[in-house]
Amino acid sequence: MPKGVNIIKEQFYQASDILDICILAGELMLKNGAETYRVEDTVTRIARSYSISHVNVFVTPTAIIMTMQDPEGTIDHTELLRVVNRTIDLHKIALVNDLSRRIANHPLPLETVREQLEQIDTSTRTYPYWFQILSAALGSGCLMMMFNGTWPDFLPAFITGGIGYAVFLKVQQVINVKFFSEVFASFLIGLLAVAFVAMGVGQELDKIIIGSVMPLVPGLAITNAVRDLMAGHLLSGLSRGVEALLTATAIGSGVAIVITFL
Repeated sequence: MPKGVNIIKEQFYQASDILDICILAGELMLKNGAETYRVEDTVTRIARSYSISHVNVFVTPTAIIMTMQDPEGTIDHTELLRVVNRTIDLHKIALVNDLSRRIANHPLPLETVREQLEQIDTSTRTYPYWFQILSAALGSGCLMMMFNGTWPDFLPAFITGGIGYAVFLKVQQVINVKFFSEVFASFLIGLLAVAFVAMGVGQELDKIIIGSVMPLVPGLAITNAVRDLMAGHLLSGLSRGVEALLTATAIGSGVAIVITFL
């Protein structure tokens, strides 16, 4: 009888094959914005669903290190994966979570799991740019009102927020450095807000700027940082916290340049 994990219909899977599936699932979650504790929990559950009892996994915002043993406990298998490009796609995280639950309830053939993970990876539910910009513009106007703004400032915040977010997306495509994209976008937001107030279209400069920069604020990064710290993942929590701090610095710097020199 071949050594391995007997799962379905007398099929035997090597621990190395199960490790590859776990790493693929963890990569999908991590690069789409999942918390590190969630990635560790999900890949551990997947491995144990295939009768792998000895599992150790360590996840940071940019890397996954996972080690597991054969069922006999004789051979260690270790894999390291670096995650460079990260974005926010909660839908893909939910799909991987759903797949892991189905595996926990009834282990699926590894070939099927790999196919479904690859389908999740290639699937795109990103809204078109015009819809993202319109949503950012509408959100800017509404958030400006939440910060005790007035209706005369709604249109300036709407236009400023939409244009600022459009610039953020465009610069991000060109230079692919989020920090500089946020600096350029916040600089333009401050410039437009000052122009609207100078023309008499807007009244309260601070309210217009605050509402317009809100689509750029790293809300999810801050939430994940706090959640990781609460879960005891100090390295990941501090890393995400620094990332959020850099974004806040970029936004503040762009606006400060305009206010200082104009």
